[in-house]
Amino acid sequence: MFVLTVDQRRSRRDKDRVEALLPEVNRAPLLRRFERTAGDEVQAVTDNPRLVVTLALDLLRRKHWSVGIGIGAVDLPLPESTRAGRGRAFEAARTAVEAAKSAQVPVAVAGPDAARAESAQTAMVLTGLVIVRRSAQGHTAVGLMDRGLTQSEAAEILGITKQAVSQRLATAAWQPEVAGRVLAERMLREADR
Repeated sequence: MFVLTVDQRRSRRDKDRVEALLPEVNRAPLLRRFERTAGDEVQAVTDNPRLVVTLALDLLRRKHWSVGIGIGAVDLPLPESTRAGRGRAFEAARTAVEAAKSAQVPVAVAGPDAARAESAQTAMVLTGLVIVRRSAQGHTAVGLMDRGLTQSEAAEILGITKQAVSQRLATAAWQPEVAGRVLAERMLREADR
């Protein structure tokens, strides 16, 4: 099982971003939806490693969040409220988010198998690094590809040539990101065994 604990960065010097975030992240098919747990922190539960990767990398792209991913058992049945959840995955998520707060790429993974959690974290950090260093133009081009458009269709929408789209995707390291997502998902799945 996976618990995501997400904390707003520099919240004392910034506006509260939790209320705007919740409707967006809660579109995902989670076992327990993101809820505010304390102050500027939110937490959710899922059993889907691909969804964990998608949510964590989206939160990193936004640049306002530290993301902790906890792996492990949870007390079942899950309570209706995420805040009432208990178990090793919740404890690991707390450890992970605290580690993420001081990391260059603010994502961390913790779980019962430290070596597997570290491998998952490495995949998340390297993939996250691609995303946090990407330009706004790169994010736009990658976003169009993620929607399933062809490069020709993206070029038409952006008002540029297909070659310019290809160059933006290369500069944005889109293919390495795709490979990193696959690797991160695999590492999370293995860490949850």
